Amino acid sequence: MSYLLNSSEILQTIDMINQQHLDVRTVTMGISLLDCASDSLSDCCSRVYDKICTKAEHLVPVCEEIEKEFGIPIVNKRVSVTPISLAAASSHASDYVPLALTLDRAAQSLGINFIGGFSALAQKGFTESDHSLIRSIPEALTRTALVCGSVNVGSTKAGINMDAVQLMGQIIRRTADIDPFGCAKLVVFANAVEDNPFMAGAFHGVGEPECVINVGVSGPGVVAHALRNCKGEKIDTVSETIKRTAFKITRMGQLVAQEASRRLNVPFGVVDLSLAPTPAVGDSVAEILELIGLEHCGTHGTTAALALLNDAVKKGGVMASSHVGGLSGAFIPVSEDAGMIRAAADGHLTIDKLEAMTCVCSVGLDMIAVPGDTSAETLAAIIADEAAIGMINNKTTAVRLIPAVGKDVGDRIDFGGLLGSAPVISLHSGSASEFISRGGRIPAPIHSLRN
Repeated sequence: MSYLLNSSEILQTIDMINQQHLDVRTVTMGISLLDCASDSLSDCCSRVYDKICTKAEHLVPVCEEIEKEFGIPIVNKRVSVTPISLAAASSHASDYVPLALTLDRAAQSLGINFIGGFSALAQKGFTESDHSLIRSIPEALTRTALVCGSVNVGSTKAGINMDAVQLMGQIIRRTADIDPFGCAKLVVFANAVEDNPFMAGAFHGVGEPECVINVGVSGPGVVAHALRNCKGEKIDTVSETIKRTAFKITRMGQLVAQEASRRLNVPFGVVDLSLAPTPAVGDSVAEILELIGLEHCGTHGTTAALALLNDAVKKGGVMASSHVGGLSGAFIPVSEDAGMIRAAADGHLTIDKLEAMTCVCSVGLDMIAVPGDTSAETLAAIIADEAAIGMINNKTTAVRLIPAVGKDVGDRIDFGGLLGSAPVISLHSGSASEFISRGGRIPAPIHSLRN
């Protein structure tokens, strides 16, 4: 598919890039590692390193060429791989830290920003390899700079693996005790998707091609700019304005995706049109919600405004590309959004309101700093709540919690770069330890029986 752009559209796009923070947030190459299996972990590591470095050898140079030729910023160049619990299962190793170090070495060699896929799919139960990977997470993510990991603990078809939920509460706790930054690279999912280009949850699913290019676009600043011209208009007009803006943003992402695919000789997968904010002023999803008519993000009406935004973004995007995928919608990562940071610091955005908002947006409780002494059981209970929202509503939900060791409510933890900073927010004091310790599996909902 090709697009003919008229001069007006070109000038609009230039203005969006120069003035409104429009960018391609990531070009992510997905690479299958299934053929790297070996009964020797060291042999598996060698195959993994060689394959990643061969397939993604030209990823960064090609993206830089596209940036220069089209004038479109590509903020991140990334790689996602087959969940390591699958790729390394034949080795029967009990410790997968060497594989994490291999992924990190490959990422450093390629000059990419992150590599995702230190992952396991445990929504219905564990394999021995799943256990090996999950036990390795604390050391793997704290000893590496660029490796991201994820664990899928539930789905609409399988229910929720409460043993995995309990274990992930413990894993987050152990990781935070070594280095809280490791938790920023770890996502716990329900209904994880196979083609998500965004970190930290990206992995290359088993239904994906040998190699593929997925692009994640963004543009909260562009949407905010468009909404400033809608003051006093009806909600219908607000929705239509967001749709038209999402269409333009997605067209740009499609152009970059096609160029990267052609130059790398790798199939084009999807455009993920999620509105991914940054800590920069003017690049905030919270600001969009306030422009819709809220005094501050988190007040009554926030969930409805977010539902409107998310739906309009999807409707506009699917008109611009035949292959919209990933998560696609609006992200609400607290530490990565200047407006969310402000709302949380002022006490307007609480854990309960954030949970309600996740029912209608792209992901879930993302980049949230909690008190440093939060127990593993409380972390697991938060994961269980979010997984239940995903399971019942047949949508992807995720949890990225950071216990801020040595800090309490009202303190701030800084991550730097796109990860930003976050105020530590309060949690409920009541214990859920008896509930979490039961283990077992929450059955799939009745509406999962659709065959």
